[in-house]
Amino acid sequence: MKIPQVSVRIGALFIVAAGCSGTAFAQKPPAGVADCRSIAASMERLACYDAASGRSATAGKDATPVTAPVAAASTEVVRAEPETATASRMSSIIDSTWAFDPSSARYDISFHNSNYLLFGRYTDNVNNAPYSPLFQAAGQPQENLNDVEAKFQLSFKARLWTTDDRRWGVWAAYTQQSQWQVYNGDVSRPFRENNYMPELFVSYRPDVDLGGGFNWKLLNVGYKHQSNGRTDVLSRSWDRLFAQFGVERENLALYGTVWYRLKENESQDDNPDITDYYGYGEISSVYRWRGNSFQLSARGNVATGKGSVQAGWFTPPLLGPLRGYVQVFSGYGESMIDYNWNQTTIGAGVALNDGF
Repeated sequence: MKIPQVSVRIGALFIVAAGCSGTAFAQKPPAGVADCRSIAASMERLACYDAASGRSATAGKDATPVTAPVAAASTEVVRAEPETATASRMSSIIDSTWAFDPSSARYDISFHNSNYLLFGRYTDNVNNAPYSPLFQAAGQPQENLNDVEAKFQLSFKARLWTTDDRRWGVWAAYTQQSQWQVYNGDVSRPFRENNYMPELFVSYRPDVDLGGGFNWKLLNVGYKHQSNGRTDVLSRSWDRLFAQFGVERENLALYGTVWYRLKENESQDDNPDITDYYGYGEISSVYRWRGNSFQLSARGNVATGKGSVQAGWFTPPLLGPLRGYVQVFSGYGESMIDYNWNQTTIGAGVALNDGF
């Protein structure tokens, strides 16, 4: 039997209408979130959840490319890792002091040892002996130095060469320490002693985990000269090759330095026994806590039993970069002229950095 063409068209219209009706019913939001779970089509199920949570269907459609925000978030996380690593290096005492951050300036100029000014430094044992010939020549009594004087130190370093990752570098450094009889008007307020110490060395960042939270972060190898620039009986000087190691654990940095004195001509050696008092090495440390820095260093010769200890306290910044500073020294060799003189001193003033 031949079906009329009109009937076919009417049937087709019913099928289309039924499909549209089904779609309309499917898009109608279910009563609750639990009802959405039974919807098989992902887009319709997403629209259901949007409707159940009070969001518009349009917002749900706009959120169709779900993978795009996820990818963006993932990208942000990856970018954050180098920033975190950089922040960690900048918070490291050794990394920040030695500019090991790859983003640091290639030809870096920075502080080296502590830069400070002690307005007053008291000693319990004034060393007049080296100046006796000068006092006698001037017709003045030998005991003419004050037990209170000013003391200051200037120290900086410059990186001459480095690798792109900043793990290797060549540095030149200079430190000057002066002791000034500024309160002694009887002898025209002279500088009692000036010590000059240029250095040239290679630095390397090993970055080796030593266990217990300690990390080996520094190795310096080089040469240093130290003298007071005087002549005749007041002249003091020596030259050394040295190696320095630096390890760190959170806010604590430890340094160990060993040196070898380069021999001089006996007739020109102003202080042949200097290693009897300075020894062959030094250990030092700094601990940072709530803006304060506490410093401790010691050196000496085990065979002679002579050496020295120095402690320092750097307060949080008081005015701009200036920090309060208290220094205590006990033993031999606070300065070159006093290398074989035992005394205990204490001084107070201001500092720009803690030397680490």
